Amino acid sequence: MFSLTDILSEALGLILTWDRGLSEIVMLSLRVTLTAVVISCLIGLPLGAVVGAFRFPGRGVLTVLLNALMGLPPVVVGLVVYLMLSASGPLGVLQLLYTPTAMIIAQTILVTPIIAALTKQVVEDLHVEYREQFASLGVGAFDRITALLWDARYSLLTVALAGFGRAVAEVGAVLIVGGNINHVTRVMTTTIALETSKGNLELALALGLLLLAIAVIVNALVMALRASAVRAAYA
Repeated sequence: MFSLTDILSEALGLILTWDRGLSEIVMLSLRVTLTAVVISCLIGLPLGAVVGAFRFPGRGVLTVLLNALMGLPPVVVGLVVYLMLSASGPLGVLQLLYTPTAMIIAQTILVTPIIAALTKQVVEDLHVEYREQFASLGVGAFDRITALLWDARYSLLTVALAGFGRAVAEVGAVLIVGGNINHVTRVMTTTIALETSKGNLELALALGLLLLAIAVIVNALVMALRASAVRAAYA
């Protein structure tokens, strides 16, 4: 029976040796997660900005829906995407099931409501300050949204970071639609779950440490960027 110290030592050894298998898992995880976050930002940022800056019929319902979808159960999303992409589903002809693309789709569905809802709140608060100025200048809808998103860009980095955190830690949905196939769809979170169930705690812990390190590095980069922007603004 290995002690926690032994397991930790083995895990650090796996990280230091950095074999091809470990690199493959980490890189696929980053590719899937970052792609899903970028797509979610492209959809969620404009959507959240429109809901936050304008009043229109159905806005209240849409706001409630976005807030509710922030808590989407990952396994439900995975099941829905699975049914859509399966051979008997409407998108089965695309043959995307058990591919990284299916995992990206599932993560995008999970992350987009988070990006949109948080963006809505940021833009809504900012729009209160600029509403009269926009009205006096006769600024159009597109220019208004562009100006608000640009002015809130550093706050929106935190919004994107929240989406990244949700995506990078996802297990249920990507496991259902990806299948955890070795060398094809095996990412850090699904590998941790698999290796833990097999008793291979060294690899599971190594991937867990890497996952934590990635989260810390991304947070540190965002904080550094925001701090640099603040210093530049007051220089």
